[in-house]
Amino acid sequence: MTHHEITMPCTESDIRQIKAGDTVTLQDWLFGIRDATQIHMFDHGREIRLDLKGHAVIHTAPNVRKVPVSNSCPTGYESVCIGTTTSMRMERFSRPLMEREGVRIIIGKGGLGEDSRQAFQDLGGVYLAIIGGTAALETTWIEQITDIDMDDLNPESLWQFKIKDFGPLLVAMDSHGGSLYDKVKETMTDRRAEVLAKMGVGA
Repeated sequence: MTHHEITMPCTESDIRQIKAGDTVTLQDWLFGIRDATQIHMFDHGREIRLDLKGHAVIHTAPNVRKVPVSNSCPTGYESVCIGTTTSMRMERFSRPLMEREGVRIIIGKGGLGEDSRQAFQDLGGVYLAIIGGTAALETTWIEQITDIDMDDLNPESLWQFKIKDFGPLLVAMDSHGGSLYDKVKETMTDRRAEVLAKMGVGA
């Protein structure tokens, strides 16, 4: 296992060096995105103002507070709790995020499917996993909300965060076809077979 510290934005070369089972800490920039954001982008053809090329996105609809615009809160939003939501229902957006917008890293909970795995392999991307219940910790890694697009979809807007030491996060799917979820399934299948055998029950 290798640890990688990546200052965003990153390149395909950076991503190709990362393997499933490694850990990653991100620096500087991160974008928040969720179901409605991507439905508007890809199903409704809505163009975005923010440049995602070479960047990471996190599946989130953050809990924020409206505050006066200031140097510390240039968008008029302050972070309250920025957690991560389940990724699988956004599976169909992985490839267009990478092909059209140039995204390199997707962060979420629970993993993605075969279409995403193929997109990561074809285009050079990775999936970084966050476990449930860590929203309070994640929020401490976000210094500031620096920009927001599609504010009419709030909280499922497109958010730009200034981050510091965001991680370490586990590389669950890499650009070489590797996936930790395959290993989990294999282990579960083997253990299930062992338990059923001990019980004298056929698989």
